[in-house]
Amino acid sequence: MGYDVTRFQGEVDEDLLCPICSGVLEEPVQAPHCEHAFCNACITQWFSQQQICPVDRSVVTLAHLRPVPRIMRNMLSKLQITCDNAGFGCTAVLRLDQLQSHLRDCQHNPKRPFQCEQGCGLEMPKDEVSSHNCIKHLRSVVQQQQGKVTDLDKTAAEHKHQLAEQKRDIQLLKAYMRAIRSANPNLQNLEETIEYNEILEWVNSLQPARVTRWGGMISTPDAVLQAVIKRSLIDSGCPPSIVNDLIENAHERNWPAGLATLETRQMNRRYYENYVAKRIPGKQAVVVMACENQHMDLVPPLDAELIRNGLVHPRDAELIRNVTSDRRSSSWTVKTWNFLLV
Repeated sequence: MGYDVTRFQGEVDEDLLCPICSGVLEEPVQAPHCEHAFCNACITQWFSQQQICPVDRSVVTLAHLRPVPRIMRNMLSKLQITCDNAGFGCTAVLRLDQLQSHLRDCQHNPKRPFQCEQGCGLEMPKDEVSSHNCIKHLRSVVQQQQGKVTDLDKTAAEHKHQLAEQKRDIQLLKAYMRAIRSANPNLQNLEETIEYNEILEWVNSLQPARVTRWGGMISTPDAVLQAVIKRSLIDSGCPPSIVNDLIENAHERNWPAGLATLETRQMNRRYYENYVAKRIPGKQAVVVMACENQHMDLVPPLDAELIRNGLVHPRDAELIRNVTSDRRSSSWTVKTWNFLLV
């Protein structure tokens, strides 16, 4: 629809008026043959009823319409018009081609975005400020957030249930494989390889750690601390087959002889820097795993001093020398040197 003629300063040329709405042309288009000009919205609505020119009844379709000549666009742009918000107090009179940019910034525009200054920060049309209630808005926001939290909790519970089912399936599969192995001893190496790969995958997921004070370790953790660490091990994805072993090895009585007493730890501390340790997520505890510390028990330094100081048990020295190149097939490398430090 065209602009109301009464909004313009002075007389408006009749050639600049739309024959359909009688207003000043808005987004004008022209029929190519008869050269009659119309508002784009007006002629589009007209053509939905009939495909003829509203002035001379000649055949015209929407596809025939073209933009009006530049001289007509220039004449329209120079017309002086009052602001759309004159009824709300705006007294501006400006060129027609400047109207849209003025409306975006007009302080009297009732639909101009306005941010609440009472504390909630809601952005709303200016004409809605008087009826705005911060408490009502914030209550609505809280309800929406609570709904999202509820949905997230539900999704998390579903995922937790699915994970528990998958863990049960894995345990059943392992039990099935153990049953098969017991019936066929030749499958023992397969099970050990799978177990080794599980341990290695878990160890690789942990962050590296460095023990700076070997003398400050809790060498005899109580039952409560062991339970806390065990829960953290399980939550971190530690393979169930070694969880209990690691907890048992958290006590100094199950550490390698070279770590077994404070005096021994003081004597051998220069060797400890070579241990590769990994942090248990969220706890001041680390694990030292055989799969990452094979350099600690192979030559060098398999020497008399190392055996004498207890880092390697004399009874194990021959076993270390004879361990095969395929270390994954040796249960000794998986079990014996896995220990936990708190």
